[in-house]
Amino acid sequence: MLAAFVREHWRAYAAAGAMLSCIAGLTVWIPRQVGQVVDGLVTGGLQGPALLRQLGLLVAAGGVIYLLRAGWRLTLFKAAYRLGARLRLQLFARLALQGPAWFQAQRTGDLMALATNDIDTVEQAAGEAMLAGFDGTQTLLLVLAMMMLAIDWRLGLAALLPFPAMALAFWWISRHLHQAAQDSLARFGDLNTQVQDSLASVRTLRALGLVARSQAQFAALAGRAAEAAFRSQRWEAAYEPAVGMTLSAATAIALAVGGWLVARGEISIGQLTAFTMYLGQLIWPMFAAGWVLALLERGRAAWARLAPVLDAPLTLADTGRAALPAPAPLRAEGLGYGFPGAARPALADLDVLLPPGRTLGVVGATGAGKSTLVRLLLRQAEPDAGRLLLGGVPLPELPLAALRAHIAWVPQEPFLFSASVADNIALARPGATPAEIEAAARLAAVHEDIARLPQGYATEVGERGVTLSGGQRQRVAIARALLSDAPLLVLDDALSAVDTGTETAILGHLRELRAARPERSALVIAHRLSAVMEADEILVLKQGRVSERGTHAQLLALGGWYAAQWRYQQIEASLETE
Repeated sequence: MLAAFVREHWRAYAAAGAMLSCIAGLTVWIPRQVGQVVDGLVTGGLQGPALLRQLGLLVAAGGVIYLLRAGWRLTLFKAAYRLGARLRLQLFARLALQGPAWFQAQRTGDLMALATNDIDTVEQAAGEAMLAGFDGTQTLLLVLAMMMLAIDWRLGLAALLPFPAMALAFWWISRHLHQAAQDSLARFGDLNTQVQDSLASVRTLRALGLVARSQAQFAALAGRAAEAAFRSQRWEAAYEPAVGMTLSAATAIALAVGGWLVARGEISIGQLTAFTMYLGQLIWPMFAAGWVLALLERGRAAWARLAPVLDAPLTLADTGRAALPAPAPLRAEGLGYGFPGAARPALADLDVLLPPGRTLGVVGATGAGKSTLVRLLLRQAEPDAGRLLLGGVPLPELPLAALRAHIAWVPQEPFLFSASVADNIALARPGATPAEIEAAARLAAVHEDIARLPQGYATEVGERGVTLSGGQRQRVAIARALLSDAPLLVLDDALSAVDTGTETAILGHLRELRAARPERSALVIAHRLSAVMEADEILVLKQGRVSERGTHAQLLALGGWYAAQWRYQQIEASLETE
């Protein structure tokens, strides 16, 4: 992955590499120049303007090095940040294409950790690690060349004697660091999951008196995450002592051997001074080696978690290319679906036709298969038998974007974003005018409620619409669907949280809207039969099969489940009004 990214942004990496090469050249030139100045001062041949000129060159070299270091960082990190942005976009795009079956096997906290912590780690490996490795390697080779060729090869070999031991230590540390980094990232994902679950269910935790237990669970996970992070940092910190011990041993050997060579007159004091400075310059390549290995091991561990998500096969294929005709009747032919491991199918042998401009009601006991029909219509799952057609085209042959743009869906538990009421209503039509938003709210019988909010339509609803009641959230979601102008309106028990008076008002507004737009069809799923009594056809589902069908009057005359349920709900409503 990194190799492909470097090839794509080779200009940025080449520019940063060129600047680093200039820095390395100047860095190895400075000790040699200092050695010559020292020898000139010892012999007395370097004085006055000549000395100032040499010192000025050293100062100028330091200034150029500063500017080049700033330049390569700006050039490189800009490219590395592009990688982070690209990976986040790829991750989000992949998650947006996955179906519910895939998400059921994932944890939200882990996915959040991948999008933040793990991608940051990969980004560091693409930026800091790549160039630090190049810079460190280049500096090491140049310094060694100057030590061996420009000063004395015997002194250089003697100083390198401790380095094989350091290489062995680096190999041993890297093995343990990779395992520790993987564990640290996994523990961070666990902590994210706990935080997300606790915040999403804070009302339930308070109502059940489970806040203390949740805090204890969080403290335990935070402790494990901190322990794992500390273990990873401890192995990373082990690089520094290995470097320090190696350089200390090399310096001791160099001073001993160098002093002997100076005493024999084979090298000068200036050359020994330059060699000692070169040894000091080996500190950066050695520390860079440890730093690069640490970043790469962390990056490998993060990529091992990220790659399976990016490469996971889609649970729903979006390969359709057919155009959606207009008008587009909805038809189910022998439709069947069963959940894995279930004793009986959730839907079986379902045949139904919903022409444009008509309303279909679907009712039945809990678990009868009503919401399963909606899942198949939205292609959140694929049928095991039969097929669904829209405009005569099987749903898999339509692009998912075209299919979902055709449907305005209001679930029983609608999701509101942490934004204003107006923004939530205009979600499907961001360019809607305030008048259009208000008109949709009036159709959903929620305008009066919104007007009483502190800032009206500009009021922030909080995360998941926490500041609104259940009925208000449902009506805001209905207003959103009505504003979308989608040809097919799907209400999945979307009136369950409103009172009968509000339900009557909403249904009356829907009748008016239907009269104004006769081509718009509706699929209404409900437990409360009053929500479907005016539908053109009503299906009664029982254990996934159609047990009764007809209009409201026909089903009452049939005297089956629908008639019994209607009488029960009418008695219940009369008792509530007394």
